[in-house]
Amino acid sequence: MGVELLNDMALFVEVVKAKGFRRAAEATRVPNSTLSRRIGALEKSIGLRLLHRTTRRIELTEAGRLYYERCRRIVDEARLAHEQLGDMLAQPSGVLRASLPVDFAVTYLAPMIAEFARLHPGIGFDFDLTPRRVDLVSEPFDVAVRMGAPESSQLIARTLGALTPHLYASPGYLARAGEPVNPAELAGHQCLSVMKPGAWTFHRDGRELGVEASSRFVLNSIGLAKRLATLDMGIVLMPAEIVADELGNGGLRRIMPGWQGTPVPVYALTETRLLPAKTQRFIEFLQQRLR
Repeated sequence: MGVELLNDMALFVEVVKAKGFRRAAEATRVPNSTLSRRIGALEKSIGLRLLHRTTRRIELTEAGRLYYERCRRIVDEARLAHEQLGDMLAQPSGVLRASLPVDFAVTYLAPMIAEFARLHPGIGFDFDLTPRRVDLVSEPFDVAVRMGAPESSQLIARTLGALTPHLYASPGYLARAGEPVNPAELAGHQCLSVMKPGAWTFHRDGRELGVEASSRFVLNSIGLAKRLATLDMGIVLMPAEIVADELGNGGLRRIMPGWQGTPVPVYALTETRLLPAKTQRFIEFLQQRLR
């Protein structure tokens, strides 16, 4: 049954309940002429007259009475199904399978995940926190959360937010190596880069400046880079959200406060735009928190 036919059946039911086109038009906010035309088209499509029309009232024909009872049941069932679907969307269920960045999930997303789980008790969770890039097409994942510039692919990327990195170092490192006051001085320091060494880009008052970030370490783990920084091994460029615990306990402190790194986008990847409620709610929740 098409949506248009179901709508016409619902209008027919409203006309019969209202005992006229004028009252039905007021109740449905559909113009009187449109109601008459659509009921006429409905009669034509089934080849039967459903209503006797007079200037003052309408009456059901014998066929109209049978058709009305059938339409009323169908429309009531459709409305109930719609309400049940709304309840399902309000309280989604099922297992949410997600791939998350290891250190970002453990350090920053964990409290958000706990809050989301409390809001949606009907959802179970299956999280993959390995560094590998999962294949959303061939593997049973609902969503993957990623940081950095989105890769060019056929997947759907939804922006969750952006994290602005700053420079941090341990008191012990600064006591030994001195504290840099501008980006140019980083050339004489150990810079703990994640993934690959190279230039760090800084911004201040509309200015942009790139400097070489040299280090003895090449790391693919934010957690290890952060831990080495607390062990006096160098300077890290990370968002405050990632080093919140270390800032709180004094293991790290911010340096060069007037400068900041390039904001790092955080986004959700899905295979399709048509998402189950559990996935849609999870993405919307992260968007609210990360923005």
